[in-house]
Amino acid sequence: MDAIAQALHGALGLIVAADRALLGIVALSLQVSLAAVLAATLLGLPLGAAIAIGRFPGRRALVILLNALMGLPPVVVGLFVYLMLSRAGPLGASGLLFTPPAMVIAQAILILPIIAALCRQAVEDAWIEYEEQLRSLGARGIGAALTLVWDIRFSLLTAVLAGLGRASAEVGAVMIVGGNIDGVTRVMTTTIALETSKGDLPLALSLGIVLIVLVIALNAIAHLVKDAAQRRYG
Repeated sequence: MDAIAQALHGALGLIVAADRALLGIVALSLQVSLAAVLAATLLGLPLGAAIAIGRFPGRRALVILLNALMGLPPVVVGLFVYLMLSRAGPLGASGLLFTPPAMVIAQAILILPIIAALCRQAVEDAWIEYEEQLRSLGARGIGAALTLVWDIRFSLLTAVLAGLGRASAEVGAVMIVGGNIDGVTRVMTTTIALETSKGDLPLALSLGIVLIVLVIALNAIAHLVKDAAQRRYG
């Protein structure tokens, strides 16, 4: 118990003192995760909406596949991106391996199916309710899909938050493609894993506390925005 208390005291000390190394790791983590969520959102929302209102051969199989991909193993995604970005891979000339952009790519691939699948379900439910009204107004295809996405945009915050939660907690994929290089690609989750294995519990605990606080704060802000918008627009 004394060792745990000392580690917790040291962790709080690092946070209160705004340790430079701690802040650098947190800042890089936020940059990578938010960039991945942005990329996945820009691709996932239109994709999910298009599948929701589209009627084409193989749609059911595509929906099943999209739902299955929500459980993509992170290490498999990391291995795939690694092979693509390695010197022998098709994108090796880009020089992105073991850089933050490689980590963004891996995280975006992981969370894209989550955002797309949750968006598809939400838009499909809205399509059932508003299909006749939209058709009477002449909305078809992509136009109808984007109209529904905009109409339920605040409800879709749940999908984006689910993607953010997955990105924030990711370890395996970012460690493979980022290399966990100190000062370059070391983010909160990979640092927690490394420092715990080394026995440096104060730094690991401080990052764990910051990670939990950030996730709770982002979720709280999103829900406040959603509630305020619903009160204003009904």
